[in-house]
Amino acid sequence: MTLEDKVAFITGVARGQGRSHAVRLANEGADIIGIDICADIPSNNYSLATRDDLDETRALVEKTGRQMVATIADVRDYVAVRDSLEAGVRALGRLDIVSANAGIAPMTVTRTTVEEDLEHWADVVAVNLTGAFYTAKASIPHLIAGGRGGSIIFTSSTAGLRGFAGETGSLLGYSASKHGLVGLMHSLANYLAPHQIRVNTIHPTGVRTKMVLNEVMLDWLEKHPGGSSHLENPMPVDMLEPEDVSATVAFLASDAAKWITGVALPVDAGFTNKL
Repeated sequence: MTLEDKVAFITGVARGQGRSHAVRLANEGADIIGIDICADIPSNNYSLATRDDLDETRALVEKTGRQMVATIADVRDYVAVRDSLEAGVRALGRLDIVSANAGIAPMTVTRTTVEEDLEHWADVVAVNLTGAFYTAKASIPHLIAGGRGGSIIFTSSTAGLRGFAGETGSLLGYSASKHGLVGLMHSLANYLAPHQIRVNTIHPTGVRTKMVLNEVMLDWLEKHPGGSSHLENPMPVDMLEPEDVSATVAFLASDAAKWITGVALPVDAGFTNKL
């Protein structure tokens, strides 16, 4: 599964799964291009990463002996995504792997106004789905130009394979955006197959990151109808560690998965398989 001398582009890289992916791929031999917003989104009800978090990720990557080009950029801004990636490719010389990881989950158990619902919907879809599209759109020309094939990995969720009852813009936007990634993946997998560029989605159950371990999300999981079941995995684990998901990302990025494309792969301790 060596990724020696390959280059990976990772969004939402400053902490959580993104940081874990960066360190794992660097340990496998890849250099990293990483972006993160490093600012809060007002409609999102938990704090997002900071510049210090991004700097710490870069230090952890460099500790492995690999290089990292780390930039503050919002995945909702195509030009910022494109320009950050191009700067990274100029510095590191190539692009082989894309991990469209950035995402938010602004869940709430309180009744929201129509205006709040619309804001939650717009922001979560913009980050989770449009941001992933922008990431792929900016990356594909570099992958094709390299002539070496490649791997695009979209981070979806069990909520991208299952439906969770609810009416709020936050919940519906999260589920719709994560389902939308599957459609985006299937279409790009067909389009890019002749270039030996593989496209897949991964679908984690709850992961021990700030997205889950915040007061609002924990309140939602406890009180929302059907919410607590989201962490009731058939296998004996309440939540995965980020590194558990990173192992799957590293596999899909490697030549060990060179014939795997168009697959929605659960990393969920059996959650989506249960009745």
